[in-house]
Amino acid sequence: MKAMILAAGRGERMRPLTDTCPKPLLQVGGKPLIAWHLERLARAGFTDIVVNHAWLGARIEETLGDGSSLGARITYSPEAEALETAGGIAQALPLLGDAPFLVVNGDIYCDFDFGRAPSITAQMQACNAQAWLVLVPNPPQHPKGDFVLSTGTVSDQGEARHTFSGIGIYQPSLFADIGRGSKAQLAPLLRAAMARKQVGGELHGGRWEDVGTPERLAALDIELRNAKPKQA
Repeated sequence: MKAMILAAGRGERMRPLTDTCPKPLLQVGGKPLIAWHLERLARAGFTDIVVNHAWLGARIEETLGDGSSLGARITYSPEAEALETAGGIAQALPLLGDAPFLVVNGDIYCDFDFGRAPSITAQMQACNAQAWLVLVPNPPQHPKGDFVLSTGTVSDQGEARHTFSGIGIYQPSLFADIGRGSKAQLAPLLRAAMARKQVGGELHGGRWEDVGTPERLAALDIELRNAKPKQA
């Protein structure tokens, strides 16, 4: 099973930090934010990882190399300009293959157990799901949430909403109608699949942080430096 880390965003809310450094390379706990993902994915058995990039992408390749120092094998999916989430995934489909794959946003920190991905994939195939989303309790900066979770099914209908963590497992067919090089958002694809009852999911109660502002970056950096996390 392959994994993809989304690392193409400009990181406007992180400026001026991201004017000269791509967001995934910002340091937290003594290492680049993206390195936490790569190390945890490798420990969970993901040896083939695709990383897309756009803004200052050459810096990402120079820093991470082929991924061997982090226990992974990285293939890069460059974008001339950021294609948004679904567009970036569609662009990388030839690198991801025909089987379901895991995707994680490069600008989050989360202790979700990536090692569960194969068993989740089996559940998806059993119920003909095109996507499986990891949801989290709504953070202060996003109090209204995104989607509703009910008995393992994710929908866009209802009031008791949770926030999408940025971690999901997808069937390649979800992105079949997006042309390579086209910009496309993920949410419309997910909502269409939800209408077909083809999206499953779960609520993650562990550590999760959307590292979306310099203040949250600094707070996470202090947390990771002062207390060794249960999982890197």
